[in-house]
Amino acid sequence: MLEVALEKAKKLKLHVRYSCKIPGSFDMPLVVDKLLQKKEIDAVVTLGAIIEGQTKHDEVIANAVAKLLPELSIKHQKPVSLGISGPGMQERHAYARIRPVAERAVEAVVRIREELEKLS
Repeated sequence: MLEVALEKAKKLKLHVRYSCKIPGSFDMPLVVDKLLQKKEIDAVVTLGAIIEGQTKHDEVIANAVAKLLPELSIKHQKPVSLGISGPGMQERHAYARIRPVAERAVEAVVRIREELEKLS
């Protein structure tokens, strides 16, 4: 996903300052919050996959992250995209969604930034 997102960012002439690798989607909000505090950061693209397990744990994780990321975006007034596929997805489905999810996540922050600039 990261390679696809970096390709898309390059095509759109975006400057990627940081690439953070964390243990899992649940850990993203803390890192995203820290990134958004930096003045040189205009937006954050999140990438990941939440794979279905034997319990509903994937749904708990997805709901928590999907709630916190928009709150961080609002708090810092900077776009944060949700480039996380799942929950309820098997590993083979996650692989099939790598390109479209990663590309849309990058495109989303660009579109949001454009809309925010119009409102400034």
